[in-house]
Amino acid sequence: MTNNDIVQKLWNLCDVLRDDGINYSEYVTELVLLLFIKMEEEVAAIRPQAAHILPEGCRWQDITSLSGTTQMDHYRQMLLDLGKSDDPLLAAIYANANTSLKEPRHLAVLVTSIDKIDWFSAREDGLGDLYEGLLEKNANETKSGAGQYFTPRALIDSMVRLIQPQAGETIQDPAAGTAGFLIAADTYIKAATDDLYELNQKQKAFQINKAFIGMELVPNTRRLALMNCLLHGMEGDDEGVIHLGNTLGAEGAQLPKSDVMLSNPPFGTSKGGGGPTRDDLTFETSNKQLSFLQHIYRHLKPGGRGAVVLPDNVLFEAGKGTDIRNDLMNKCNLHTILRLPTGIFYAQGVKTNVLFFTKGTVKDPLQEENCTQKTWVYDLRTNMESFGKRNPFSAKHLEPFEKVYGKKVGGSSKRKDEGEEGRFRCFDREWIRERGDSLDISWLKDDDVTDAADLPEPGVLAGEAMGELTEALRELNDLMISLGCEDEAKQQRDLLGEALGLSSVEGEVSV
Repeated sequence: MTNNDIVQKLWNLCDVLRDDGINYSEYVTELVLLLFIKMEEEVAAIRPQAAHILPEGCRWQDITSLSGTTQMDHYRQMLLDLGKSDDPLLAAIYANANTSLKEPRHLAVLVTSIDKIDWFSAREDGLGDLYEGLLEKNANETKSGAGQYFTPRALIDSMVRLIQPQAGETIQDPAAGTAGFLIAADTYIKAATDDLYELNQKQKAFQINKAFIGMELVPNTRRLALMNCLLHGMEGDDEGVIHLGNTLGAEGAQLPKSDVMLSNPPFGTSKGGGGPTRDDLTFETSNKQLSFLQHIYRHLKPGGRGAVVLPDNVLFEAGKGTDIRNDLMNKCNLHTILRLPTGIFYAQGVKTNVLFFTKGTVKDPLQEENCTQKTWVYDLRTNMESFGKRNPFSAKHLEPFEKVYGKKVGGSSKRKDEGEEGRFRCFDREWIRERGDSLDISWLKDDDVTDAADLPEPGVLAGEAMGELTEALRELNDLMISLGCEDEAKQQRDLLGEALGLSSVEGEVSV
């Protein structure tokens, strides 16, 4: 049985949770609270008994030995006890944890079903990979909404390969989510060091406890991330690899400077419209991505490397956006931009890019002025195939970019400008400056674009587009109701109303 098969079996248990009134957004959190206890038993089976991290009374056998209401009561108490554990990492994982299960028979079905999984195969394939597969399954389920800005695994792995994290370096993700970037970096380093066996004890301890750090704002997401890291052998400090806090607030200012930054910051604006409450971020802006970008390049060590996923608006936003891009190109060598195709995120309309940069210059890592002399742009968006569930974005689509990017760290490989018909081009700093420091650079003709001379007036086009969207949304709303998803439909209508500044009357969005 493969990990994919096991993930599907685990996901099917969500039907049991649904029967107990648990909605899609709570599925994975509810499931992994129980699943982690079983996975820890499997990890402990290949460790000395003394290394079992779960205390007696809070282990898998303590659940399976009971039944009925006794089993349910014991499980609830287990969650409370783990949340108060003397082990700070366990206490962080199970902080404020509680079960939403109401029926003892549903807990019994979950326990029995999890016990029947082929755990020998799961151990062989890697429990960490199995857990990540479950998180990815959750993110790809449209009903859960968890994958709105989920970073595709192929993209994460590609970014890590190009950044080339090394043993002994500190690696940070200030918007950690479920820790996908950090785990991919750890996997890359372990592959290069024979699963850390080539390192001495001091170096191994550094990799396990100090090499990786992230921050996550949402407690439940951080819980999933801590479990994910622990199952991959990444323990971190007393707070774990992923700290709980707001990177754009005071907690973020305390994050250490790092050798490598890998991140996909959340989209949107800061609540209240104000900028971050941090004195170390020079340019105040309500744009979260611009604030995260400031943190990322300012928290790189001299000579450090960064790769960050950012939406198009960061590349062209005026005002403080221009100031931040100018500051980035002064303090860092912004050597490469990858323009990503649409449709690779759950939110189909989101257009994104990856910015690759190095702090300072090769000759002077401490340089803070005019570090960027030229920027290479790879257009993986224009005239690309359409991506989605039926045609997922994969590693093969990134291979041409990785080839021209080169094997040298920091984008320093010899490169060739492919000209106006090619996807890879070079633009010097002065040319970018003359365009108001806009990095929204494109040159390929879109084969699907109609000649502008043949288009109707803009107002007509906008009206037609809005009319089509309104009708499509009405049909989707009717479909969800016919499928028995009234609550989900109402949530989406409320979100739409909030986004458009509409009023909500008795639960229904009205203009």
